[in-house]
Amino acid sequence: MFGVKQGKDVMEGRTVAWEVLMTSKAIKQKNDLPEDVSAQLWRLILDIERIGPIQKGWSHFSALKKDKRIPEGSYHCHIKSGRPTYVVCWRVENKKIKIVEIFYVGTHENTPY
Repeated sequence: MFGVKQGKDVMEGRTVAWEVLMTSKAIKQKNDLPEDVSAQLWRLILDIERIGPIQKGWSHFSALKKDKRIPEGSYHCHIKSGRPTYVVCWRVENKKIKIVEIFYVGTHENTPY
């Protein structure tokens, strides 16, 4: 998994409140994103690190209903509108030690919900 360590980020000298991890599948999906969409993903990750998984400022942010493909405590938002629309899905992996895991990054038509 990909992750940014909790605490001080040595490269940028910033403090993060939440650790953000990505599944290996999400990393592969991230690598296929257009450059402008990838930049939006990093902005979302920085926002999650700073203030946590509830991201009401992002387009179409909402909680996702748990089912066989969606873990409990999952959320999503759009990081680019239009055609195609790009979506990010994440879940709270551990609320106590503040870990969020991104499990989907890609176009709206392929989302797991």
